[in-house]
Amino acid sequence: MFDTSADLAADRARYDRATSLLDAPFAAVDLDAFDANADDLVRRGGGKPIRVASKSVRCRGLLERVLARDGFAGVLSFTLAESLWLARSGIGDVVLAYPSADRAGFAELASDPKLAEAVTVMADDPEQLAFIDSARDGGTQEIRICLELDTSLRLLGGRVRIGARRSPVRTPLQLAELARSVTSRKGFRLVGLMAYEGHIAGVGDAAPDSRLRSRGVRLMQAAARRELAVRRAAAVEAVRRVEPGLEFVNGGGTGSVQHTAAEEAVTEVAAGSGLFVPRLFDNYRSFTGRPAALFALPVVRRPGVGVVTVLGGGYPASGAPGRDRLPQPYLPQGLRYDAQEGAGEVQTPLLGPPADDLLVGDRVWFRHAKAGELCERFAELHMVEGDRVTGVLPTYRGEGRTFL
Repeated sequence: MFDTSADLAADRARYDRATSLLDAPFAAVDLDAFDANADDLVRRGGGKPIRVASKSVRCRGLLERVLARDGFAGVLSFTLAESLWLARSGIGDVVLAYPSADRAGFAELASDPKLAEAVTVMADDPEQLAFIDSARDGGTQEIRICLELDTSLRLLGGRVRIGARRSPVRTPLQLAELARSVTSRKGFRLVGLMAYEGHIAGVGDAAPDSRLRSRGVRLMQAAARRELAVRRAAAVEAVRRVEPGLEFVNGGGTGSVQHTAAEEAVTEVAAGSGLFVPRLFDNYRSFTGRPAALFALPVVRRPGVGVVTVLGGGYPASGAPGRDRLPQPYLPQGLRYDAQEGAGEVQTPLLGPPADDLLVGDRVWFRHAKAGELCERFAELHMVEGDRVTGVLPTYRGEGRTFL
């Protein structure tokens, strides 16, 4: 999916020129790449709107930028506090992707008609509805509810499970029963259904170092797509029999946009990482993206031949621990971690022939393993267009918002 070495060298020179007056560490977004990635998501969506996953962006200015483009509609948020903040900021369609236990947030939602119309919350258990009622604190607004369907692939009679452990609701019958528990309960309105297939959308199928594993992933994903398409369609039909006015059916993710959008039952597709294209999205056959979010660390030491040390760098991503969760030394090409030290809390040694060409004060450019988690480390993002910085946008952290 990457450019040639010459292109990457040109990008490095361009980024260095654009940010020559900045002191590293800092983070930057290549807006040309960001916009090209947005266009590609829309193309793959095939006419169905893309709902932006805010956890993968975590910058209000960039959320607003992408929502202003044709083909994007609404935000898929990650906490209730964030949802309310975005709605108060003017985003009129926010779906909370995860159940919440935020009592103060539910009290605020239930007491404000504008927030209650803009924010939809997730449920996969009647107990969550009871929790919301217990948190209303006198608020009487109707709460918009989205149900979540488990998408995991079950094999060998259920003894093998592939996929994230999310909703306990798996069958169309179970989902219809949950839908009835919402529609029969005063103070709630059933408006949506979500089914996120992370084992398809978030797992690369073209690992360069393992053809056998890649083939296994492709076979698994093909089977999972077939099974889920049938089950999701049946689930949507079952829920629509309970609530014919269902407003949306959300599915997918960056790695599965075109496949999910092709399902007739799905009305919109979620995506967010495909805007930044972090390193965990390197190995997909289904799309080609351009790395758009980067951070630069300064060289502060030259311990010996073939070694430099940069300031900071210990920014691992969430998920099962492993080397793939570390940021990628990206530019100049050819640097790698010291196996004994990895990415350090305060400093990070990097090995490789390019180290001998780096001087104290030079930058090494990194890509984070995941998308939005980069923004938890930096208060602002420098917008690069061509070889200039054309603006600076605060991250959530820069606006004093650390939601999770």
